[in-house]
Amino acid sequence: MSKIAVYPGGFDPITNGHLDIVRRASQMFDRVVVAVASSVDKHPLFDIDERIDMVQKAVAGLRNVQVDRIDGLLVNYVRRKRAAVIVRGLRAVSDFEFEFQLALMNRKLDSRIETIFLMTKDEYTFISSRLVKEISQLGGDVSGFVPRGVKRTLAHKFGAARLR
Repeated sequence: MSKIAVYPGGFDPITNGHLDIVRRASQMFDRVVVAVASSVDKHPLFDIDERIDMVQKAVAGLRNVQVDRIDGLLVNYVRRKRAAVIVRGLRAVSDFEFEFQLALMNRKLDSRIETIFLMTKDEYTFISSRLVKEISQLGGDVSGFVPRGVKRTLAHKFGAARLR
């Protein structure tokens, strides 16, 4: 039986920190599904199709990674995918409390689904999608924080002249 993991998130946009988690999870599991959440309540900069496209391009070289859309309750999605594990990334201790609550709630909803936490590499601990968007909007260089394709998409979104 293959081991399948789901890595859910808004990915608005996907960052190098997210990619670090995807790459490492892909070495641990037979298949990793990057589940892009609609996140309407968070008012994302990019619509769901744009985010899925960016994630697909970013993970294109990883043979056992697929990208999908998720709507609704995560544990129901995980069951439909026949996965047994939810992967969550942690950047700092401040992430842990919220992620811990989510993991406990998901366990309460379905005790067969495990949540594992992967710490990002040190060089990615300060990167967040929110900061990347803010830097981009203000004309800063986000080359070291996101894949090339995401940088281009941000440039298009905020105006190419502002991002060189």
